[in-house]
Amino acid sequence: MCYHPFVHPHLHRRSTGTHLPCAPSLPIFAYPELKFSTPTTASPMASLPASPILRPPSYAVFLMSYPSSTTGPASCTPPTPPPSSASPHPLASGLSPIMLPPLSLPSWTLASSLTQALFVDHDLPSPPSFYRSSCAFLNVSSDSGPCNNKLVGAKFFYKGYEAALGHPIDETIESKSPLDTEGHGTHTSSTAAGAAVPGASFLGYAPGVARGIATKARIAAYKICWAPGCFDSDILAAMDAAVADGANVISLSVGSSGYSPAYYRDSIAIGAFGAARHGVVVSCSAGNSGPYAYTAVNIAPWIITVGASTIDREFPADVILGDGRVFKGVSLYSGEDNISATELSLVYAGSCGSRLCLVGLLDPAKVAGKIVLCERGANARVEKGSAVKLAGGAGMILANSEEFGDELIADSHLVPATMVGASSGVQIRTYILSSSSPTASIVFRGTVISGETPAPKVAAFSSRGPNYRTPEILKPDVIAPGVNILAAWTDSASPTDLDIDPRRVPFNIISGTSMSCPHVSGIAALLRGAHPDWSPAAIKSAIVTTAYNLDTTGEIIEDLSTGNPSTPFVRGAGHVDPNKALNPGLVYDAGFDDYIAFLCSIGYSNQQIAVFTREPTFVDCSSKGLSNPGELNYPSFAVVFYETRNVVTYKRTVKNVGGFVSGGSSSVKYKVEISSPPGVKVTVRPTELVFDPVNHSLSYEITFASTAGSKAAGTHQFGSISWTDGVHEVRSPVAITWRYSLVSSM
Repeated sequence: MCYHPFVHPHLHRRSTGTHLPCAPSLPIFAYPELKFSTPTTASPMASLPASPILRPPSYAVFLMSYPSSTTGPASCTPPTPPPSSASPHPLASGLSPIMLPPLSLPSWTLASSLTQALFVDHDLPSPPSFYRSSCAFLNVSSDSGPCNNKLVGAKFFYKGYEAALGHPIDETIESKSPLDTEGHGTHTSSTAAGAAVPGASFLGYAPGVARGIATKARIAAYKICWAPGCFDSDILAAMDAAVADGANVISLSVGSSGYSPAYYRDSIAIGAFGAARHGVVVSCSAGNSGPYAYTAVNIAPWIITVGASTIDREFPADVILGDGRVFKGVSLYSGEDNISATELSLVYAGSCGSRLCLVGLLDPAKVAGKIVLCERGANARVEKGSAVKLAGGAGMILANSEEFGDELIADSHLVPATMVGASSGVQIRTYILSSSSPTASIVFRGTVISGETPAPKVAAFSSRGPNYRTPEILKPDVIAPGVNILAAWTDSASPTDLDIDPRRVPFNIISGTSMSCPHVSGIAALLRGAHPDWSPAAIKSAIVTTAYNLDTTGEIIEDLSTGNPSTPFVRGAGHVDPNKALNPGLVYDAGFDDYIAFLCSIGYSNQQIAVFTREPTFVDCSSKGLSNPGELNYPSFAVVFYETRNVVTYKRTVKNVGGFVSGGSSSVKYKVEISSPPGVKVTVRPTELVFDPVNHSLSYEITFASTAGSKAAGTHQFGSISWTDGVHEVRSPVAITWRYSLVSSM
């Protein structure tokens, strides 16, 4: 995910493998298919900030799903394209078309055959008539460019960037085109909707068939980010263009760093509002600012906000100390130097000039020919290995920092190296400092599919709630695979993004919520193809209420930053389950009027609401019916108790989309199951909902009453409620906060 580079000192560029630069955005167009597959190996207004959202070069992925090749989505009328590319049009946000960072397109002059195969149309029919995108390659006709029936569009948005520069883009530094010269966009787009490609791997790691989630979806790339970051006007222009072109899903692995801006100052929230208004699902990364609380971004309720989890595939590279102890590590090192069979002298970088292994600060006299223990922080993880290599070191052990705990991220190091957890790092350092002649070796074990290690786990870097702007809306919504993900890569960039790295690969393994977002985007595209009449809110609801919370050992999904069970502020509703999302039973729906009521409930003025609606009409908030933002018909519950309010009641409406019981019955009954948070009494009325062909949508009230007496400010407890009919379980997480200090949403 793209970030402001100066907010947190622990945020690094893509070469860290965890904190990534922005990725290309692509619209995905998915054909209706019920079979889900997962990758084996997301005019500027005066009120918007004048400064850019500083993120590394990035792309946005736009997916489109539709029920046939001749008609548009049943949920909305395909928008009319703007009269010209230079003038604003009343679509999406109503501002000039938004362009998300360019998709790292496989350049037809640079990409390998394997990477190209991910974007081959595989006999897909021509795009439907309502899709209006194009391939905007300068000095290259679309016929000779890379676009086809799979990659159906490629555009770039730069006018905001050039206006800020005060001069045209320097094309000796970056390509003024949709081409991905950075890699992030290619990776995210192929994750969401890449075709199946046999024989994929990263330097021999994770070999097998690589495929995106929605393999038959169409992809269009919209480049919005450049060397200094992404500008709001370009982002909005790209999002509007995607809606105008006919995209059904916008996958956006881009976001502000630090705390989420107010909704009316957040270009992504504004563009996503307009997209949702036109029936377009918007899926966004939650951010890579974990493990800190309140760091989730892209938190508007009309966005699907996605955190990152691990998978059960590992790349072990163990450290064996001279005293025989073995410490688990991970690595993607594939060089010719092999230090697995030989014990080498082991030194601590802190005794050799720089505990963080900063380039140029290590003493070659102390490092040469030895394995160096480095600590995480300040510079990129792979860059630390290059510092060791430049100083003559033979290998590196990278110890994670205390804040990220025992989270392990595999990197394609330039020197034989492995990463160990924080606790292991402490023990290795103690061994070095207490031994007269410490030694070690690193054993690289390749690719392992582990049936013993619990999976998934929540990545420590994954940004968390509570929701900084609106604590009554639970964020993130869900988690999805985002650690050590194999996907396509551009030949224009090295796998580490370091200048000293000469390697070029067709696939790369990287980590971040940028990787988890396109997993959910692909699922959304499949759901849109299977259920073209579902709204974006209904699709989100299906994904949220069918998510699971238990790992492969039957325990609550672990938070890697602490080693403890995760909470809904960390994992949202849980880990996505695409097959269950196909048939969720019940959905919580919402639309334009509901979101306007939400904006009224958080105290927005008519001028601020007009940023979203682009309509001068006065909004009578007194008639909108939401006294509290938590009353929005959302598929999860976040409740805040204040000194003067220890009882909260919400109303929810659910729609039966699961049909009726087989055997001719014309009704179906759902019963509620309540798991009350400690110190809270949860009451639901009625306790049964009976749906029939007439009553396909029913409402219930849920009351939360604190029974815990006085609680410290910021205390949290968690539970859930579920509606079941014997076939479906429609589960909503519950997060309770006592006497939380109200944060202004302005």
